Amino acid sequence: MMLDIYDFYDKMERNHILLSFKGDITSELLTSILQIMESKLENLQEEPKVKKKVYNVLVECLQNLYHHMDEVDMTQTDKTRSAIFMIGKVESKYTIITGNYIRAENVKGLDTRLQEINTMTQEQLKEYYKRVLANGEMSAKGGGGLGMIDIARKTGEKLNYTFMPIDDKYSFFSLNIKIS
Repeated sequence: MMLDIYDFYDKMERNHILLSFKGDITSELLTSILQIMESKLENLQEEPKVKKKVYNVLVECLQNLYHHMDEVDMTQTDKTRSAIFMIGKVESKYTIITGNYIRAENVKGLDTRLQEINTMTQEQLKEYYKRVLANGEMSAKGGGGLGMIDIARKTGEKLNYTFMPIDDKYSFFSLNIKIS
């Protein structure tokens, strides 16, 4: 077991992971993580503009995990609302990686929406964001997909994501966001 933990530590070190978590995502946890990252960004003496961007994108990513992860009815009860996220920094770029279970029937709709977001320019994203907000369009979970639009707007990057089928009922959705 000790060899395993060192291997895990070494991988985190080589990948420049500042913070990682696996488990149940609660509102208390979100508050704690945001406080920890705010402190880490302060200790890294990051520029205010970068600090704000990283913090805002982190808020969106964590809220997406909290509000949009699907309940998983598996025999392993620790996976019921389990998710993972990691925050890393290499040189001046931050990476936020999230992963959570999603029902197989929700994959196509989310994939379509994310592909649509990835085809848009910054100006189109701005207009789309306003339109979704004004029309009150809501996703099944009540969010309207504004978080993903906002992440794409704030980072200026395409959304990098994958769906890994777990079984006929569930897939694992991962999102890898780069911030510079």
